[in-house]
Amino acid sequence: MTIAAINALAPAAFVERFGFLFEHSPWIVAAAEKCRPFVDVQAMEAAMAAVIEQSGEDAQIALLRAHPELAGRAMIDQTLTAASAAEQASAGLDRLTPDEFEAFHALNDAYRARFDFPFIICVRLTDKAGILAALKARAANDRIAEIATARSEIAKIVHLRLQDALA
Repeated sequence: MTIAAINALAPAAFVERFGFLFEHSPWIVAAAEKCRPFVDVQAMEAAMAAVIEQSGEDAQIALLRAHPELAGRAMIDQTLTAASAAEQASAGLDRLTPDEFEAFHALNDAYRARFDFPFIICVRLTDKAGILAALKARAANDRIAEIATARSEIAKIVHLRLQDALA
């Protein structure tokens, strides 16, 4: 899909086409749509990032909380979004050993207790061992640093999802 075709979409069609980019948060795409026409895909991504930046801390935390825990209940219940299910499977999170499963759950629980949102990482850019290492290391961050890191990881996720959608 070309940038001209993206810019030509009706507002509702734009949100329908790209609303999945942010986990359960199509409001970001809806707000960014108003910044069209975009000169290129990078400008589209920048507009979405600006929406998040300008949305304030409460909306940013809501965005973080909209993400599922890695190897969590949503995976077991099969209620992950299609994008999240594919991404988690790409990192092998759908094939954990019992010990790995327990490790993920213990670390996820500790992380959520510390930060009050789920651990977020672009799983397509790592593997199980890398995810576990990052989960352990990032638990030592302060809340402000971790919010920034989680937002940075979301930007990576969105970038890859958008590349796939435009391929």
